[in-house]
Amino acid sequence: MAAPIVRCGLLRARKVALPCFSLSGRRGLLSAAYVDSQKWEAREKEQCHLAELASLMDKTYERKLPVSSLTISRFVDNISSREEIDHAEYYLYKFRHSPNCWYLRDWTIHTWIRQCLKYGAQDKALYTLINKVQYGIFPDNFTFNILMDHFIKKENYKDALSVVFEVMMQEAFEVPSTQLLSLYVLYQSLSKKTDFTWEEERNFGAALLLPGLKQENTVGLSSQLYAYALLGKVELRQGLRAVYHNMPLMWKPGYLNRALQVMDKVASSPGDIKLCKETLEVLDAVLKALTSPASESPEEQPQEGKGQQGGEDIVEFLDIEEPEQCKLPQYLEQFKALYSKLQALDRVESESLLTLTTQLVKEKLPTCEAEDIRTYELKLQQWHLERVQLVQREQEQREKARKEYQARMAAKASA
Repeated sequence: MAAPIVRCGLLRARKVALPCFSLSGRRGLLSAAYVDSQKWEAREKEQCHLAELASLMDKTYERKLPVSSLTISRFVDNISSREEIDHAEYYLYKFRHSPNCWYLRDWTIHTWIRQCLKYGAQDKALYTLINKVQYGIFPDNFTFNILMDHFIKKENYKDALSVVFEVMMQEAFEVPSTQLLSLYVLYQSLSKKTDFTWEEERNFGAALLLPGLKQENTVGLSSQLYAYALLGKVELRQGLRAVYHNMPLMWKPGYLNRALQVMDKVASSPGDIKLCKETLEVLDAVLKALTSPASESPEEQPQEGKGQQGGEDIVEFLDIEEPEQCKLPQYLEQFKALYSKLQALDRVESESLLTLTTQLVKEKLPTCEAEDIRTYELKLQQWHLERVQLVQREQEQREKARKEYQARMAAKASA
């Protein structure tokens, strides 16, 4: 009880809103029209005092009753300072752990991210996104994009990469603009980092594979090859379960074989798609490392239990990883043959993947943006209509409750 009282006191004591933080002068990938908040700022919203909303929610939770999605939406809508971001985070957490947790509205999630960026709390936006299960923050692609671009603009590729990994975990690569931004961030990060843990290799592999599968061009096919090489290395070193456990990936063995299939596909295709030399060198290095006598032996599966679970892991290792290990010399020979074929057909691209991805973004992103903006404007209208309906339903329920209360009082008075 003490924490809510202090929180309300702080909200009442604050008289002047802290100034919002301005973005740096660096240019992001998205246009000014895309990230412009004018349409969002112009939305119709109810003017509420946060202290009153906080008090209402605290009393509601104390009575073991659910807080409505409209109440938490109003709270987030009326944030006007960095300090209030912290209070909103607390109530988002409380709402997520309440009976109404499934009803956090899409517009509330979008507004939360917008407010965090507006008041210089991008760390809170990222924290609640990464801890999505605790806060219920599952953004749409437009929201993902503006958050990614915010970090790109600040050249903060570490946090931008964290956003990409969240997009990957939520399998939210349906929109081309998100695919392009994610691939750009991935190759920026790969160009600056050389040493990876096996978990990072798996994460990079999955994040490259999902958007890469949706791009039928040199960047897309090269991304698939890069991804399969990294995932194949994890499969052989850590076991297949380490690849797919808690990841949106297939549990069928043979990731290195899929990499070779990508090479064969490009070599056999009639178009002018190429594979980047950079990715071919990655696959070459992986195959040579795995086939060398000094190569690490595959480690046991992550220990999540003893006894029966351990026995299942051993069976899985014997049935799956061992045959793949035996195929490595064959894979290496196939790779050499396919590499020679690609070179003979002039299907090896010498430009770096970062350069190619940057060119692809400049070429395709403007068209993608136009479609995204149209979709966003329609979504704003849809959100407004849903909100109006909810407010109307809330008013009807309040009126019904008021009449029932009056009837009970009248019956009690006449008894």
